[in-house]
Amino acid sequence: MKKIIEHIESIFDILSDGIYITQRDGTTLLVNRMYEQLTGLSFKDLRGRNVHDLVADGIFDTILNPEVVRTKRPAVSVQHVRQSKKIILRGYPVFDEHGEVCLVVTFARDITMITQFREQIAQQKQLIETFNDRIECMLHEQVRNSQPVFESEVMQQVLDLLQRVAATDANILILGETGVGKDVFARLAHEYSPRSSKMFLKVDCGSIAENLIESELFGYVPGAFSGASSKGKAGYFEIADGGTVFLDEIGELPLPMQAKLLRVLQDREVMRVGSSQARKVDVRIIAATNRDLAEDAKAGKFRSDLYYRLNVAVLDLPPLRERQQDIIPLVERFLDRFNAKYRRNMTLPKGTRQALQNYKWPGNVREMQNLIQSLVVTCEGHSIKPEHLPPHIQKAARNRTAYTPPAPDDARPLKEIMADIEREILEEAVRTHGSVCKVARMYKISRTTLFRKLRGSSLAGVSGDEEQENTGQ
Repeated sequence: MKKIIEHIESIFDILSDGIYITQRDGTTLLVNRMYEQLTGLSFKDLRGRNVHDLVADGIFDTILNPEVVRTKRPAVSVQHVRQSKKIILRGYPVFDEHGEVCLVVTFARDITMITQFREQIAQQKQLIETFNDRIECMLHEQVRNSQPVFESEVMQQVLDLLQRVAATDANILILGETGVGKDVFARLAHEYSPRSSKMFLKVDCGSIAENLIESELFGYVPGAFSGASSKGKAGYFEIADGGTVFLDEIGELPLPMQAKLLRVLQDREVMRVGSSQARKVDVRIIAATNRDLAEDAKAGKFRSDLYYRLNVAVLDLPPLRERQQDIIPLVERFLDRFNAKYRRNMTLPKGTRQALQNYKWPGNVREMQNLIQSLVVTCEGHSIKPEHLPPHIQKAARNRTAYTPPAPDDARPLKEIMADIEREILEEAVRTHGSVCKVARMYKISRTTLFRKLRGSSLAGVSGDEEQENTGQ
């Protein structure tokens, strides 16, 4: 015991907590080396000083000695020293032979870093909550904006088919030209499916480098190749487990990857790069392409067995030029969206609407969206006039009239000229609406009259077949 007492200060100095020992009245008896390091206060400056005086001098902002002496019980508090330094104090009473407190031993531990970590964690938590709220709002907005806009009968038929197949778990293949809206219908199929609460993951097969596409789709194990993460990585199919994977432009997928995709469709499992063990996945596949996969399969550019696996439920989206009834509703949707986004109040006069209606839209809905966005941003005033449209659209609008006016020196009888004009008007109407019966109802004439007026036109053969069918011949 004598040996211990001789070296008590050295023993205190090796402890990881700071130690501050005071008498009952608050007189400082001892502090160890760790306390000096925590507070920057030396034992030489503190020895013999009363803790009450140290508080009065602003050295401490709180002390435990009075409370421990008064209650004869341990106490805990946080003390601020050296500006932003925070230490937690735990004071314990030491009793004499009469049961009175004779000493107070206080342990000090730095919690500055712990406090900072807690504050950072709280800030990160708040940021994550804010981020999640924004993501949720964006998803709701995306779903709202992704609802297809149309008035044409052919698009209603596509939507009806989509709703029927979406309720199943069958693979879906969406065909259509670039910009026609295949991704909108893919997301809609997911929203209508039993997997709507799970992840929808879009993969652009044409934009991923060929040497990376396998590891992106199927993942890899640690150390699978040079530069691979030491922890490995899950592929898209594992990430979207339970949800839907949308493979856009699947016709661009390399043949070796097509074989691996076939395994996902057949066996519902993936093999990570560098692994020999298969992993089960539960995903629904929606694929889309602007290519003719049947022809590619015949030419050996696309695996025929994969094509047949995908070709279960097919949605063929017609280009915008074949459904003119949808042009103005789509224009209005994009105009509303970009007016709200850029805080504008742009309108479309009749002439502009007519020009947009008559344009062929080779880039389909994507071209229209980009054009309306550009017009809302760049046009002055509050009206998008025909002269604000790009030259090629203005030219198309001028060239596409309902009929060809006769030449000034045309010597034909007026009756014959009027018949030609009637025929051109009816031809344009049939091309626009895609239905002879609908055009007959629109112009309030009988189908027989319509067929008669179309004789000699490019639609005469089709019209003649319908006429024979309708007259029972």
